[in-house]
Amino acid sequence: MRPDARAWFELRTTVARTVGALDLDALLAAKRRGQHRVSVVLPARDEEATVGGLVADLHESWVTGTPLVDELLVVDSDSTDGTAAAARAAGADVVAAADVLPGHGSRPGKGEALWKSLAATTGDLVVFLDADLLGDVRHFVPGLLAPLLTDPQVDYVKGCYTRPLEVDGAWVPAGGGRVTELTARPLLNALWPELAGFVQPLGGEYAGRRSALEQVPFVSGYGVEVGLLVDLLRLSGLAGLAQVDLGVRRHTSQGQEALGRMAGQVVSTVLARAGTGSEAGGLLTQFRHDGGGFVPVSAPVAVDERPPMVTVPEYRALLAEEVVG
Repeated sequence: MRPDARAWFELRTTVARTVGALDLDALLAAKRRGQHRVSVVLPARDEEATVGGLVADLHESWVTGTPLVDELLVVDSDSTDGTAAAARAAGADVVAAADVLPGHGSRPGKGEALWKSLAATTGDLVVFLDADLLGDVRHFVPGLLAPLLTDPQVDYVKGCYTRPLEVDGAWVPAGGGRVTELTARPLLNALWPELAGFVQPLGGEYAGRRSALEQVPFVSGYGVEVGLLVDLLRLSGLAGLAQVDLGVRRHTSQGQEALGRMAGQVVSTVLARAGTGSEAGGLLTQFRHDGGGFVPVSAPVAVDERPPMVTVPEYRALLAEEVVG
């Protein structure tokens, strides 16, 4: 590891593997001192099986219990199941992605939900969590908030963890994160070696200051995490980034073909950020075997991104209303 990346890793990596490992009283005091407002956002598409339990745990712990969270929002991305109803019943506010900034239309993808959440929330600190998390992850919220609340230099915090993979009903202790290890990490180490200290560059749990998040574009699809990491490095510098060890992360795993499409979107985003992706074809061709031969199947992986939210007139109008109010 490069000396600057190693120094950053040793200085900017903290540990918050359980609620008990955190000084909640100190975090609450820091929140009050800074007059911070915290929004927690869960982008969700067809996550009825997990979102209700996750929201219930977060609401009980950090909204009605220890009052760290002021807004708990689920952004529903065209779910066809009961995701919205389950989230609302568990205590979250729920908005449909298509209903936020409707004049800008709606695009598929996780990044679209995250981008629109900036216009649907009011916190100066924003925490993003995936909606398919399994097990007790209540400590993720205060863990991600701690560097932002205690160090004014930090603008963006990534969660890191071991990622077990379920195979044939059994958990492989560190088998998850295949796109990270086979695609994102080699590319980041080659193109932005100062980011080599990030354990989970594609992890879906992170937090940031609105003042930073609103200044960078959001890739609409699965390239959103790597795009944010590179863009916020440019905006805030390496010293403005941090990570926290949250222990173990379990979630529903995707199949190889879906992971291939995810990797294709990550590659397209990295090439675009590196200035070498302008001529990319924008399609990933994979192959299935129908018993008689190979059948090509193509999916779009070109970068589709939203502009920095601060450039959107409707958003600026919302900010002006808050100041007047």
